[in-house]
Order: sequence, then C-alpha cells, then structure tokens
Amino acid sequence: MSDPLIEQSDGSTPLTPEELEELVPSYIAIRSELNEAEQANISEAEEWAFRRKRKVLDRSFLSTLHKKMFGNVWGWAGKFRKTEKNIGMDPAQIEVQLQELIDNCKYWIDNNTYEPDEIATRFHHRLVYIHPYSNGNGRHSRLATDLLLISIGREPFSWGRESSVDTKETRAEYIAALRAADGHEFEALLAFVRC
Repeated sequence: MSDPLIEQSDGSTPLTPEELEELVPSYIAIRSELNEAEQANISEAEEWAFRRKRKVLDRSFLSTLHKKMFGNVWGWAGKFRKTEKNIGMDPAQIEVQLQELIDNCKYWIDNNTYEPDEIATRFHHRLVYIHPYSNGNGRHSRLATDLLLISIGREPFSWGRESSVDTKETRAEYIAALRAADGHEFEALLAFVRC
C-alpha cells in the first residue's frame, strides 16, 4: 500500500525517506494536509517577497526565497539538494550552474540580448532545469521569475491563463512547454507564461 503523503502521480519530484523525515509539522499525515501547509507557507512568502523590490539574481537570495516559501514545512528548505532526482543537475553541479545562470541573466539584461519576457522565460526554464532544492522548484522558480520581471519593470507572468499551474490540464501544458525548452524550443513556454 502506498503512503498517501508521498503518493505522486502529477510529475512532482519524489522525496527520499531522509528528506521526508524533515517534515516540520507533526500533524501532517496525508497529501492534502501537506499541500495546504505548503500553500499557507508560500502565501506568507509571497507577502514578504512583494513588499519591496528584490535583488533576485543572487544565489543567497534564491535560497532565502525557497526557505521563506517552505521553511515552515520542510527542514531542508533553502538548502541545495544532495540527492539525485528524476530531473535536474548532478547535485555537485548545482552551485556552479546556478551562478552561471545568474551571470548569464545579468548579461542578457545589461546587453538587451533578448526581450524582457524571453529573458525571464529562459531564467525560469534554467532554474527549473537545475532543480536546486529537494522539492518545490517549480513554485520557487515561478515566484523568483515574477520577482525578476518586477525588478526589470515588467508585469509578472500569468502562468497559464491566470489559473493555478497545479490544475491537471494546465500542469500538463506547462510541463510540455518546459520539455520543449529543454531542446532549446522556447516558443511554447513563452506562449504559456503570458496566456
């Protein structure tokens, strides 16, 4: 019998038994309770994040943002993962690849390499691709991307018809667009983020 807390059929990143042991609230026993606790934590983090302009292109800030989003729920929040996942870089490459992304993004902004929406889309895709944390990378990278857009004078993305990316149909479209971007085809993701 599967554990209702860790049952994952939606393409989420699976957690190891050691990562699951770092669940902070002791009352959580089923997936819906976990989702509710995480969403409450994310809402608090959004309030904090949008209070003022943030220096998003900074490794320390990105980890602080993840900790603000998930720290009330997970002990590993804000810490780079140490385990292999079904997506993402080798854990030994996370810091190097994240710094490379930050440096590239700064260059793209300073040199108008791409339009602002494409800069943000490429930033988002690469941050998800690196997958720095044990879980919550999609939600983290969407919020980080919206903060990046605000920092360059743009409106946040709508992320798929202004509905939650957590709905089954919208999530499937989002994941398909990310996979296309893995092959350097960004058109679907660019369309998704502003539809």
